[in-house]
Amino acid sequence: MSQHEKMDYIEFSATDLAATKAFFSQVFAWTFEDFGPDYTAFDNAGLRGGFFRSELHASTTNGSALMVFFSENLEETQDKIIKSGGKVIKPIFSFPGGRRFHFTEPSGNEFAVWAHAS
Repeated sequence: MSQHEKMDYIEFSATDLAATKAFFSQVFAWTFEDFGPDYTAFDNAGLRGGFFRSELHASTTNGSALMVFFSENLEETQDKIIKSGGKVIKPIFSFPGGRRFHFTEPSGNEFAVWAHAS
């Protein structure tokens, strides 16, 4: 399949690059490569991307796009997120076809995780 005009890379802000890197390494097994003190690239995430140092963060309340992860075990993923320093900001809820929850990582960016309906 051609990658022409397909999404290839995504960037997020991060107030604390070290804490954000540690969080995503622990929870989702992402790998990182630093490019100077203010930027780190990630891989092993399904989509490559990076974090740049900024005092801002992504949140759906301020109109940001929402990156949603898939999990085969929603509760297990939620526990890993909490144990690694993430905060659940919308507890698990059902929607047609599945369930999901929203969380923030240590730099305050909002993400979600979903699973098929059980």
